[in-house]
Amino acid sequence: MTDHDVIIVGGGQAGLAAAYAARERGLTPVILEAGAEPVGSWPRYYDSLTLFSPARYSGLPGLTFPGDPEHYPHRDEVVDYLRRYAGRLGTEIRTDHRVDAVTRDNGAFTVHAAGETALTAPFVIAASGGFSRPYRPALSGLDTFTGHVLHSGEYRNPAPFAGQRVIVVGAGNSAVQIATELAGHAHVTLANRAPVKFAPQRPFGKDVHFWSVAVGFDHLPIGHLLKNAPTTAVNDPGSYKAAIHKGKPDQRRMFTTIDGDTVQWPDGTRERVDTILLATGFRPELSYLDTLGALASDGRPRQDRGLSTTHPGLGYIGLEWQRSFASATLRGVGRDARYVLRKLTGTRAGVSRDAIP
Repeated sequence: MTDHDVIIVGGGQAGLAAAYAARERGLTPVILEAGAEPVGSWPRYYDSLTLFSPARYSGLPGLTFPGDPEHYPHRDEVVDYLRRYAGRLGTEIRTDHRVDAVTRDNGAFTVHAAGETALTAPFVIAASGGFSRPYRPALSGLDTFTGHVLHSGEYRNPAPFAGQRVIVVGAGNSAVQIATELAGHAHVTLANRAPVKFAPQRPFGKDVHFWSVAVGFDHLPIGHLLKNAPTTAVNDPGSYKAAIHKGKPDQRRMFTTIDGDTVQWPDGTRERVDTILLATGFRPELSYLDTLGALASDGRPRQDRGLSTTHPGLGYIGLEWQRSFASATLRGVGRDARYVLRKLTGTRAGVSRDAIP
């Protein structure tokens, strides 16, 4: 006999979607969230962050994102939306519960949270965020750089960098957005191994997500085939490519060496730099599954489309490229959650839940 039907680790967008899907399956879930409230990492993102998907495509199952369906929500709007969603979900959410280990015995999982009584369940969903552990690439000489090094997860706004010489390393949406913002206050170079690719955010007058949904790409379960593909294009509302063309920021190939506070570029020129900002992405924080033996040597989960390949009853929600192009997004976690819960629970009878009250 176990304490709960399913234990969900993480109370951000993935965990909330998992709880909704669990209740659809007739399960009574409990969410264990390490933070003070179930809003994921959103409050810690930089101040100007704006979604690249309109509100129409940014909601979780059962609750439409508020406001004009065509507007692009700001970070704080997402935080407020998740608070509202969690408050209306009708699911037990235990905040300040940091899970540090999961074990399994006789077909049941035991989840251990620091300073709390251990809980048991036949199913565990790891939804602690695909963007909770900053990834810092092993750039030659970075450890000896005498200037300031920070990750985009630590960046908030451009004020502290006014007048500085800054290099932003990366080629994705956040790298371009941060570099463009900083370029109004500092001398900024966007450094990457290959030129940034841009895609119009609103081709033919419609947001790119409209077309992705219309042609079925958004729903295709081919994430496992695309996760090692080259970097996808940056969504450009019309200002990013133009800014780089004007040299604010300028774009260069990755520097080759670092000596003190000086970097050397591929053409041999050397330049003093104040700050290197790594907009190089994140990795999931799943260290609590290490003792279970569910992770590969690099810390990534051994899974297929969100289902553990090592432990029956263990599932994942919110991993990048988990099943589709949209797996790690607000619009995609709901579909993945329903898929994972259905696969885990088999033929268990479901319960209709059209909307959150």
